[in-house]
Amino acid sequence: MAVLLTAVSAQSAPKPSWAPAGSNIKTRWAAQVDPQNPLPEYPRPQMVRPAWQSLNGLWNYAIRPLAGTPEAKGKFVPDGKILVPFAVESSLSGVGRFVGRENHLWYERTFTLPKGWNGKRILLHFGAVDWKAEVWINGNKVGDHTGGYVPFQFDITESLTKKGPQTLRVKVFDATDQAWQPRGKQIAEPQGIWYTPVTGIWQSVWLEAVDATHIDAYQAVSDIASSTIKVSVDAENLQDGDVVRVRLLEGGQGYSAEKPSSKVLSEAEGEEVTLNVPGLKTWSPDSPYLYGLHISILRGGREIDAVNGYTACRTVGKIKTDDGYNRIALNGEALFQFGPLDQGWWPDGLYTAPTDEALRFDIERTRAWGFNMIRKHIKVEPARWYYWCDALGIMVWQDMPCIADHNKKANENRDKAIAKAQMNKWPNDSFLGGTDCIVPAWAKKNYYKEWGEIIACLKGFPCIVVWVPFNEAWGQFDTPEVVAFTREQDPTRLINEASGGNFHLSGDIQDIHHYPEPKMNAFEGKLINVLGEYGGIGYPMEGHLWNPGGNNWGYGGAKTSVDAVKEQYAAFADRLAVFITTGCAAAVYTQTTDVEIEVNGLMTYDRIEKIDAPWLKKVNEKIIQTPLFDAKKFRKR
Repeated sequence: MAVLLTAVSAQSAPKPSWAPAGSNIKTRWAAQVDPQNPLPEYPRPQMVRPAWQSLNGLWNYAIRPLAGTPEAKGKFVPDGKILVPFAVESSLSGVGRFVGRENHLWYERTFTLPKGWNGKRILLHFGAVDWKAEVWINGNKVGDHTGGYVPFQFDITESLTKKGPQTLRVKVFDATDQAWQPRGKQIAEPQGIWYTPVTGIWQSVWLEAVDATHIDAYQAVSDIASSTIKVSVDAENLQDGDVVRVRLLEGGQGYSAEKPSSKVLSEAEGEEVTLNVPGLKTWSPDSPYLYGLHISILRGGREIDAVNGYTACRTVGKIKTDDGYNRIALNGEALFQFGPLDQGWWPDGLYTAPTDEALRFDIERTRAWGFNMIRKHIKVEPARWYYWCDALGIMVWQDMPCIADHNKKANENRDKAIAKAQMNKWPNDSFLGGTDCIVPAWAKKNYYKEWGEIIACLKGFPCIVVWVPFNEAWGQFDTPEVVAFTREQDPTRLINEASGGNFHLSGDIQDIHHYPEPKMNAFEGKLINVLGEYGGIGYPMEGHLWNPGGNNWGYGGAKTSVDAVKEQYAAFADRLAVFITTGCAAAVYTQTTDVEIEVNGLMTYDRIEKIDAPWLKKVNEKIIQTPLFDAKKFRKR
């Protein structure tokens, strides 16, 4: 791997200006990053308020031993500047340093509240911080949070001074793969399918001014059969006589809550209401219709708080087609779901896309390639990514970031007890031989905490159709119990209990992985059968490699030309079409982009397409449109 990270002991002097770190490849959007105002878009597209302030930009940072300075109070002696919200290991952070479990990562910045916020409650929001964050305002601790994939907030009002700049400090601890925390594909020593660690703040930080009585969250669930949407509103500090009003607004494809419609279709009052939807329009990849929502709190007829959001009407379920096979149904109709494995990594920002345009680009290209689904693999994205999936019309299978793996080489450098517990057996596509990880009780409890939080913050996005709690036995434990927990959190979506093997048949889907060619080596008649991973056709493009001249690889070896890639892809597509007629209900091709030394993407790591989109779209749409024949009739044709 090309060297990006520098040693912790190398104390660098503060730099007068920001510049990307390291010499690895970068996307074209890296040059568009404004260090004074990176990622300036409103971070929460389903719950928009006008009174907010971004805290993204250049902060002070320091990496110190666990028992070392700086402290929450007193003088902060920085190592330099870091560009928030890019993780410290990334190029776009301007730092490119490794932290590790022996150190804390400290942040500091000051801010001044906008005029007109006097008398308001001030909320400090973090989009995501990996992994444990402790937060101080003016030396007063306002809270802490564990979990690297969900947003959290603190009411900092009581810790603010009446005037002048306010000082914010954050301390972060992240053990990555040297513990049992959910960490996805991050690993202390990147190799193969395991990538550079991501420590600290990696999503937007921002302030919001609200009334003491305000809307905290809402959930909207549609019922197509009755043409209604049930909306539940969580509000803080409601007083007697306060009225919660929910309005359904006219929407459309590409609807944005930042520019709400003025046409009210239906309204009701109460913390739990059912709205009628006149002339109901369903959401689908062919027609991703979004409805606007305006939720407000009225006191004496005056609006004291309001948010703009959106929702959609669609159902997801299981249906048995005339050929006798179980299929995935969208809005009551069988639909073959086909899409790429999307890991959401960036050569310049790691977990964080350089710009909102870049974040949207991967989804736009996936649609242009003719896919109708994305499997978001072992990572959770910022809220704006799911908004773009909603707006552009693409279904999402959402993975839980794994808490472990069974990587023998990496385990050589881990704590012996952790290494031994993580070497559970994965029988791939067999019903026999799989074993659980030996997960400590505290880690199981934390898994449920974090998975529950992930579901809670994502279940409002219509694009998500499948939850995937485990992948390839990485950290897998108590699968039936985890499936039951997932179902309790959200009964409206399908559950793919164990993508790739170690089946317990407790969910809705049985998911086979096979590389490189598609195969379905196990079949279960009561569940929906899918091919959750295949492909991975490698093609290294000179000038677009993370590690030029290194061990760049793809499943089944790397091709030497685009024509060879297309020939192999088309042959796999022909085989997949046969599997569709014999019960395969969905398939996931590996993968959207190259990632570090993996060169099996449809695009390079810096987002250059390897295959022309019209050709790829033609092949993919033919797969999706494969008729669901009876197998015997198909063989007679």
